[in-house]
Amino acid sequence: MTTYGSFPGTRPRRLRSNPVMRRMVAETRLHPADLILPAFVREGVSEPVPITSMPGVVQHTRDSLKKAAAEAVAAGISGIMLFGVPEESKKDPQGTPGTDPDGILQVALRDVRAEVGDDLLVMSDLCLDETTDHGHCGVLDDQGRVDNDATLERYAEMAQVQADAGAHVVGPSGMMDGQVGVIRDALDQIGREDVAVLAYTVKYASAFYGPFREAVASSLQGDRRTYQQDPANVRESMRELALDLEEGADMVMVKPAGPYLDILARVADAVDVPVAAYQISGEYSMIEAAAEKGWIDRDRAILESLTGIRRAGARNILTYWATEVAQKLNRQ
Repeated sequence: MTTYGSFPGTRPRRLRSNPVMRRMVAETRLHPADLILPAFVREGVSEPVPITSMPGVVQHTRDSLKKAAAEAVAAGISGIMLFGVPEESKKDPQGTPGTDPDGILQVALRDVRAEVGDDLLVMSDLCLDETTDHGHCGVLDDQGRVDNDATLERYAEMAQVQADAGAHVVGPSGMMDGQVGVIRDALDQIGREDVAVLAYTVKYASAFYGPFREAVASSLQGDRRTYQQDPANVRESMRELALDLEEGADMVMVKPAGPYLDILARVADAVDVPVAAYQISGEYSMIEAAAEKGWIDRDRAILESLTGIRRAGARNILTYWATEVAQKLNRQ
């Protein structure tokens, strides 16, 4: 005799039964257009320089950077975020290479715009840490503290120089109070209302930045806890968000991404502007290191980590795997 209505009557597993079914009902999808590639360009090198703590990532030459930008266009990703690494001898307390039209970042911006035009959003890191001999994100006062308002003057000049060099988007990452408003005003004063500001709205003083310090040849001694946010705080992040929007941010970002998915979700729920998240160097290197040891499936771990960031609310993700992942998505 057949028994009907047996427990369980509802079987969610039916929607997981095969790859096509799982693909059809997937609630979160990654697309190449979601991705932005952070890239480093180093002055005075003739070959790309491997970053030992970030396997597979290099400090580019000007020529190899142009090639990477062209590959990004072909893969269909949306942007490339450039970080310039000047020669050590050119660093100074004011971060002069950051506002020199012939500084490595400005040269690289012109190179990449000439290579890709408007087929890729060319973004620039707007910060002094790569160019100062003390490694902080701003200029110092006579007591060795980061001087917020003096730094804003430098940021305003940087914004104008980067816009002149071809940046579609500037990304002020220094976490100075008032930086978005000052940069927006500086751009508008030179008639560059078209240049967007991607605000580093939530940027925590994280241990996961470690490999990035090698990538940009940082000169930092000490830490950045007087201006980057305390990992323990949430309300502080929402206050920063309100301030950045009031000052004219076009897009906002959470950094790091993986350890702060709760913050990312809060931000995404609160705003009607695009939200980005930066999967930073330490997040990248942990997966690469574990995969190298054979402890995890590299490709699955990469996609899982990015899907989690996207699911939490990021419209766009800065990731060092951007081009590689986009190429794989295009083959699916």
